[in-house]
Amino acid sequence: MISNWLASTLARRNIHYGWVMVGVTFFAALISAGTVGAPGVFIVPLQKEFGWSTAEISSALSIRFILFGLMAPFAAALLNRYGLRNMTLIAQLVVISGLVASLLMTQVWQLMLLWGVVIGIGTGMTALVLGATVAARWFVARRGLVVGILTASVATGQLAFLPLLATLTERYGWRLALAFVCIMLGVAAFAVLMVMRDRPSDLGLRPLGDDGTAPLPAPPPANAPITAVALGTLRDSSKSSVFWILFATFFICGASTNGLVQVHLIPMCLDFGIPQVQAASLLAAMGIFDFFGTIISGWLSDRYDNRWLLFWYYGLRGLSLVALPFSDFSFYGLSLFAMFYGLDWIATVPPTVRLTAQRFGAERANLVFGWIFAGHQLGAGMAAFGGGLSRTLYASYLPAFFIAGALCVVASLIVLAISRPKPAVQAKPAAA
Repeated sequence: MISNWLASTLARRNIHYGWVMVGVTFFAALISAGTVGAPGVFIVPLQKEFGWSTAEISSALSIRFILFGLMAPFAAALLNRYGLRNMTLIAQLVVISGLVASLLMTQVWQLMLLWGVVIGIGTGMTALVLGATVAARWFVARRGLVVGILTASVATGQLAFLPLLATLTERYGWRLALAFVCIMLGVAAFAVLMVMRDRPSDLGLRPLGDDGTAPLPAPPPANAPITAVALGTLRDSSKSSVFWILFATFFICGASTNGLVQVHLIPMCLDFGIPQVQAASLLAAMGIFDFFGTIISGWLSDRYDNRWLLFWYYGLRGLSLVALPFSDFSFYGLSLFAMFYGLDWIATVPPTVRLTAQRFGAERANLVFGWIFAGHQLGAGMAAFGGGLSRTLYASYLPAFFIAGALCVVASLIVLAISRPKPAVQAKPAAA
């Protein structure tokens, strides 16, 4: 296989194959995340062609966000059972099938089935737990940095393709833009097939930074039921207050990013007379700033108290959301918002992942984080529907933005309720 040849070639240059895994996972997550972010461009074209209300379209996107999150803990168990490459390929094929079928949809129930259920399940089969699993399996050193890089790919992918998709939609229609997304997913699936491997031991390697003194973790038993593993993890972790604090703060994280800004910022800009392509470019700029912000967050999470990092991330995000309506939606005001908010878009993930690993152990970290991420997507689903409902009932998105900003301030305070980890107590030498 090409991965064996590539691993030996890189080894001669003292490059660990884990960085190839980071590259292919980054690319696959980037394209998959672009699929999640694309419907924000299509809301207005779908309204014009089919006459669907904002609330109806937002309902389908809300279903997708919720299923995307609820699949996360089961995705971690599926990745452990069937391997990274197999599950990533299956997930991409499910998403491609749903997108291709949606090219022919004419009824709102078809939108809910395909964009809500099918794509929600397909994207949720890997979700953020794929990056967390790659980082945990392939890296001992620089793990926080790798989590930051792979997390950045998800948020950046949700935003970076929007100007191109908006341009294609404006010139050729939403169906051609959606076909372009399908082609890119096919390219990503081919890359995964060629070079992704499940574990370093598949190539006779140890994780990067492993000095060889510790035994390699054994693969999980093949006969463990997926639902039993996922639900058992929820049962055990839910006994801890730390789990519920991280769950609640991540719920607010999803409500203030994916579900609100990603879905509704473009239609809201249209309400203020800003063209769709320009509004999509604003989101793309956020994606660029987020790329650097999340990587820096991963670097910081290896060095500083993760609780205080989350305090500042949520607090500053809340202030930016509350301040947005007062920017007059001028070029200067929106540019400042894009930079400030973009740096903080999903910088919360590396500290949350590290807190999860510290409190629940490295072996169960991806499973516990899967349930915490489910909270993130429940929040996103609530905000996606709530933003559309606000626009339908009050002819404005602004109440949803004010509520999201206030929730972020709440999250910045409750995260400090997590106690500091107790230092290890050294055993006293026995008396002579």
